Amino acid sequence: MARFLPDRFTVMLICTVILATVLPVQGIWAEYFGIATDIAIALLFFLHGARLSRDVVIAGVLHWRLHLTILATTFAIFPLLGLAVGFVPEDILPAPLYMGILFLCVLPSTVQSSIAFTSMAGGNVPAAICAASGSNLFGMFLTPLLAGILLSTTGDGGFSWDALEKIMIQLLAPFVLGQLLQPWIGNWIRARKTLLAPVDRGSILMVVYLAFSAAVIEGLWHTFSLRDIAVVIAIDILLLAIVLCLTMFGSRALGFSKEDEIAITFCGSKKSLASGVPMANAIFAGQSIGAIVLPLMLFHQIQLMACAVIAQKYANRLKERQAQGATAAA
Repeated sequence: MARFLPDRFTVMLICTVILATVLPVQGIWAEYFGIATDIAIALLFFLHGARLSRDVVIAGVLHWRLHLTILATTFAIFPLLGLAVGFVPEDILPAPLYMGILFLCVLPSTVQSSIAFTSMAGGNVPAAICAASGSNLFGMFLTPLLAGILLSTTGDGGFSWDALEKIMIQLLAPFVLGQLLQPWIGNWIRARKTLLAPVDRGSILMVVYLAFSAAVIEGLWHTFSLRDIAVVIAIDILLLAIVLCLTMFGSRALGFSKEDEIAITFCGSKKSLASGVPMANAIFAGQSIGAIVLPLMLFHQIQLMACAVIAQKYANRLKERQAQGATAAA
């Protein structure tokens, strides 16, 4: 039963949204808080760059079929499904929430949870590390490009060079700097994962608080009803279920090993909250992004609960196969 309960970080996200609803930051304090948030995000991506080992990158790149499969799922299949959601009438799914669904569909995969679930299920961990990290690196270019293309088809905007430039400066530049310094500081940072973990979660919470503060001031909770949120949850569940089936059964049809199938399933079906919230802040600069990141926040919890169950089933089957092998050997 515990696997269906929200994790600690999800509880913190909920508390942050409640705090923004009751006590939103505004005025000059919002400007100062925004500067602090930008610094925290830059530090987050610097640490991502510094943590990623060069050996992992080289080893992972060699498994190009697996990575192409994951990238195609993340940046082709998901966006096509997002466009299909556009057939839902606007009186059922309001336009701002549909923008959030589209944005969710063009985001890169998660890093930490994809690797954790792949490891838990007995999958190809080195490939998962490289695939998830590569997805985030490609996402810095592809996410703003795809967001511009998809939003232009709905009449809500187009590709913005300013958004891409902001992502390059705020996200890619710190990541590259971390990679350059990785040979000297990488081991030190990886050895202090628990000490530096608050930067990961803290920066996300800061962006969420800032985004929802602005949205609350503009009347977010008066604009959308509980029915609207329920519709988003239902669409999130449907999107995840479709992609999980495609990655799981598609990888088998393509002849991948069980270990690779696990990596493809977990890396291909995930969407990154850690990258998504800062990217939304850059791509939709000057707009209220509360409604845009709401589908992503809901998807985050849904994917964690669903993948926890699937990873446990994979792990149980692995134990059964190992037990049968030991019995046969005896």
